Amino acid sequence: MSQQDKNTQINQEYSYRGSVINGFVMVAVEIALVILDAWLISICAENPIIISIIAVIGVIFAFCMKGFFTQQPNCSRVLTFFGKYVGTFRETGFFWINPFVERRTMSLRIHNMDIDPIKVNDKLGNPVLIGMVLVWKVEDTYRAVFDVDSSGTLEEFVRIQGDAALREVTGHYAYDNIDNESTGLTLRSGGEEINELLEKKINERLSMAGITVVEARINYLAYAPEIAAVMLRRQQATAIISAREKIVEGAVSMVKMALDQLSERGVVELDSERRAAMVSNLLVVLCADEPAQPVLNTGTLYQ
Repeated sequence: MSQQDKNTQINQEYSYRGSVINGFVMVAVEIALVILDAWLISICAENPIIISIIAVIGVIFAFCMKGFFTQQPNCSRVLTFFGKYVGTFRETGFFWINPFVERRTMSLRIHNMDIDPIKVNDKLGNPVLIGMVLVWKVEDTYRAVFDVDSSGTLEEFVRIQGDAALREVTGHYAYDNIDNESTGLTLRSGGEEINELLEKKINERLSMAGITVVEARINYLAYAPEIAAVMLRRQQATAIISAREKIVEGAVSMVKMALDQLSERGVVELDSERRAAMVSNLLVVLCADEPAQPVLNTGTLYQ
């Protein structure tokens, strides 16, 4: 069994109760000590032995006062006794514990972190700005306290590991498909699949600190300013080409329908030259960006 597995097992086994007792019981004991002290003072305040006893009771009273603590829901106390980990206390209420036991507060509540957009190169080498929202909580208090360097905060550790995972995921995918025929997964179209992969990568990095990711999702995605204008023109060109393709496809269909109906109904007989001219005129009318200016022919069909 690895050391981390042992630590996890220790953390799971020690839902510490040990010398932790109800705080109100100790309040009654403290009141009894005060009453005893007052009684001793009243019966013989000049006896050196009684004075020594009164002083000892006062020291015990002050020492015991350090053992009181209140614990809120979804909070815990990581307990160490002269440097040795003795367990994690997770119960809620007012308690008293041996004052020699050191207590470190560790929140078990869900944390929400908004990671600012960072500049990363995607799979194609294009610089993009990408940010995410990270929801996490502490599961293993032992690792969160003793496996993470105390010189930095736990939030800082989560932020750095989140940045690293975000850079890794971004480097494996392109921002968007270069052409309309591409069907590969991209950052812009991936949606839930990208978010699930991102959550998995962050969980792998944070598990060493006893932290579990509840949710990770991309909340900001854009090209970097230095290429944003160029990429916008490319997207506009792609959109224009797609629109033109649809217009031409519809125009050809309408021209064919017009010629077929003219021929079927015997409205007019056109030779190949006039048919070509009519197709050209119809395509101009149907595909033009602006309304065509009609020219009326008052002569014959061939003049």
